[in-house]
Amino acid sequence: MRVLLIDDHALVRKGMEELLTSRGVEVVASVGTGAEGVRQALALAPDITLLDVKMPGMNGIETLNQLRENGVKCPVLMLTMSREDTDLQAALQGGAQGYLLKDMDPEDLVPALEAAVRGDNVVAKEMVGTLARLVKGQTTEPAAERPAAGLFSELTPREQEILTHVAGGQSNKMIARVLNITDGTVKLHVKSILRKLGVHSRVEAAVLAVEHGLGRAPGKNNGDGVS
Repeated sequence: MRVLLIDDHALVRKGMEELLTSRGVEVVASVGTGAEGVRQALALAPDITLLDVKMPGMNGIETLNQLRENGVKCPVLMLTMSREDTDLQAALQGGAQGYLLKDMDPEDLVPALEAAVRGDNVVAKEMVGTLARLVKGQTTEPAAERPAAGLFSELTPREQEILTHVAGGQSNKMIARVLNITDGTVKLHVKSILRKLGVHSRVEAAVLAVEHGLGRAPGKNNGDGVS
C-alpha cells in the first residue's frame, strides 16, 4: 500500500510516516501544502491519500476538490482534529472515502487505510452521530421512511446483530472475531443487509441504524466506524 501524506504540521507528518513505515506501509511522499499534495498525487499515483482538513492557504477540502478535478481517483481519507459538522459534510460531498480523527488509536490506522483501499467508506465512530444528523430528513431511500419496526423486520437476528456492530464502529474483521465467524460470512451478511434495507453503502446502513438506536455495539472501536 502506497500512501501520500498531506498535512501542514511537520511533526505530525513525521510521526505518521514513522508509524506507517513501521507497519510495512510505503509513504511515497509527505508534504505540507495542498498544492504540493496535488502535484505529488498526479506524479506518484498513490494507492491512498491521507489529508488534513485545517491547513493554511489551500485547506483540506479545497485540496480534495483539486485532486478530484485533476482526475486523481485514489481514495482520500481526511485525518483531522476537526469534529465540525460542516467539515465532515464537505469532505464526504467532495468525494472523500472517509473521515478519521487524529486522536484515534494508532493501531487502528492501517486497518482503516486497508478498508478504504478495498472501497469501503470509513468514518470515525465519534462522527457517526454527526453524520446521522446531517443526513436526517435528507435521505430519500424508501427504507429510511419506514418505521423502525418495518425497517429492520426483514433482517434476521444475525443480520441485526451484525448491523449493530457496523453502526458501532467495527470492521468486518473485528465483527468476525467477536462473533467467531469468518470475514467472508460477515461480508455476505453485510451485502444482504444493504439489499434488505434498500441502501447502497455501509455508510447509509450505519446512519439508519444510529437513527433508530442500533449504534451502540459492544467491543472496542477500531476507528473504522462505517467502513
